Amino acid sequence: MELILIRHGLPMHIENTDGQPADPPLSDIGHTQADLMATWLQHESIDYLYSSPMKRAWQTAEPLSRAQGLTIEPREGVVEFDRQAEAYIPVEKLKQVDYQRWLKLMKGDVGVDFSVFSDTVINTLETIVSSHPGKRVAVTCHGGVINVWTAHVIGFSARMFFNPDYTSINRFQCASSGERSVITLNEAVHLREVQG
Repeated sequence: MELILIRHGLPMHIENTDGQPADPPLSDIGHTQADLMATWLQHESIDYLYSSPMKRAWQTAEPLSRAQGLTIEPREGVVEFDRQAEAYIPVEKLKQVDYQRWLKLMKGDVGVDFSVFSDTVINTLETIVSSHPGKRVAVTCHGGVINVWTAHVIGFSARMFFNPDYTSINRFQCASSGERSVITLNEAVHLREVQG
C-alpha cells in the first residue's frame, strides 16, 4: 500500500497568555497551500483520508476531502508533540526569533517524552497501514510526525532531522510483509507560486 503523509499548511502565529493550548487555524496562505495540494493530487485515486484533529491539519485535509469525495477520519495518534503548548510559532520564524529554542526543537527537546511521542506515531501509522492493504491512504499531520515516521522507515533513531515544507507530500511504500520504503520526501511542486 502507499501511505502519503501531508504536512499541514502555514498556520497563524498564536501566543496565548491564559494557559490555554494554542491550536492555531490555517493562515490565508495556509488555506491557499491546502487548496493547491488538493488540486495537485486530484488525479490520484486516494482510498482513505485520515487527519490529526488539530485545526491546522484538519483544515488542510478539507480541500482534499472535497476533491476526492472522502470523509476525513480523525486519529489522535498523529497529533503534534506541541499539542499542549501555549504558543505556536511557525518553525522558520522560530529560527529567526529564538535560535536556541529552534536548535532544541531540531534535537527533539520538545517538552514532552519524545520516545513516547514517537511510539504513538509509529503504532498509529502502522495500524493504518495494516488496515488498508493494497490501498493509497493520505494522512494530514505535522512535521514532527513526518520526521518520526521517516526515521522509522529508513532506520534512524527517532528525531527531528528535516523540515518538511507546508503541505508537502511525503510518500512511502508499505508492504504487507513488513518492508517500508521511501518513495518521495518533501514534494512541494504545487507551492511554486506561493510564499509562506
